[in-house]
Amino acid sequence: MLDTKARNIIQPFIGKCAELFIKKGLSANQVTIIALLIGLIPAIMMTMGVSSILAVMILWLSGLFDAIDGTIARKTNTMSPFGSVMDVTFDRVVEISLLLSIGYCYSNEPMIFVILASSIILSMTIFLTVGAASEKATEKSFYYQPGLAERTEGFILFSLMMIFTNYVDILAIIFSGLVLFTACQRFIEAYKHLR
Repeated sequence: MLDTKARNIIQPFIGKCAELFIKKGLSANQVTIIALLIGLIPAIMMTMGVSSILAVMILWLSGLFDAIDGTIARKTNTMSPFGSVMDVTFDRVVEISLLLSIGYCYSNEPMIFVILASSIILSMTIFLTVGAASEKATEKSFYYQPGLAERTEGFILFSLMMIFTNYVDILAIIFSGLVLFTACQRFIEAYKHLR
């Protein structure tokens, strides 16, 4: 929801960052790779028990780089299907690393993290399938289906789990509920859009 609603507010800042990166000669795909590498650091930090606040800040930095890469591609007219595949895949790798590190290190009930991972898989399956099946186009290279829990909401929940490690199981249940609600939203929207 926040990705869709707040993008216009932060896009000018993202645009300025993209212009700076373009001047430095960085391509969209290079920034996608940088976002991945930065995004893996918080999971490593959580596993090592290093400052959770610092890990959260680094996670959000990776999210900024993830937003910048698409803007670079649009500004330089270098959007490509493989760039989209790489972007979506690397986003999931970052999320998987966080699920594994937080669940392994801090959960008292690891099955809750299996449920959370399953809900994310279901929601992403609907999201990507609708994107592939849809003839609509957006500024992204596929139809972007908005929902209650988008990437920003995921980052907020991951951040809360990283800070309040004693409550990761409760937060993971809330996260699962939001993602499952989003999956239902997207499925209903797909039924209306694609039939």
